[in-house]
Amino acid sequence: MMIRSIALVAGAVFTLGACDVAETFGIDRQGPDEFAVLRHAPLTVPPDFRLRPPEPGTVRPQEQPRRESARQTLTGAGGSGSAAKSAGETALLSKMGGAKVDSSFRRRIDEETAELARKNRRLLDDLIFWEDRETHATVVDAAAESKRLRENEALGKPPTEGETPTIQRR
Repeated sequence: MMIRSIALVAGAVFTLGACDVAETFGIDRQGPDEFAVLRHAPLTVPPDFRLRPPEPGTVRPQEQPRRESARQTLTGAGGSGSAAKSAGETALLSKMGGAKVDSSFRRRIDEETAELARKNRRLLDDLIFWEDRETHATVVDAAAESKRLRENEALGKPPTEGETPTIQRR
């Protein structure tokens, strides 16, 4: 019974440790990272044939570091990104209207965004400050209303005729 439990524990330990063992001895190989794969620069004939062969592990002089290559790819600066446009690219841009870009587009976008922000300000205030707001009712000018009602009565007009004078808030 004791031997069986020891064998069972040893088998469990070996099974759990087999994953790391296979990777350590190279039985289970990991594939290359598809995001880290780079094309190597093309082979060229060196101008000086007396050059020594490169040492293993050294960086090729014609290859750029990954960070710099990514920066040039994203910004379009330097390298093949800054090369002159081909005839096909130029024709495509002219057909699509890309050659005539409005230089004030950023200002227009800012204006449209500011207008949307002004429109949505009330909704934002209602969400943040959810308490009831004080509503401003129309305030009737008592003296002017009394005068209007007396004039309507003297002329025989109904009291609803005419505009009610109000006090405007500033």
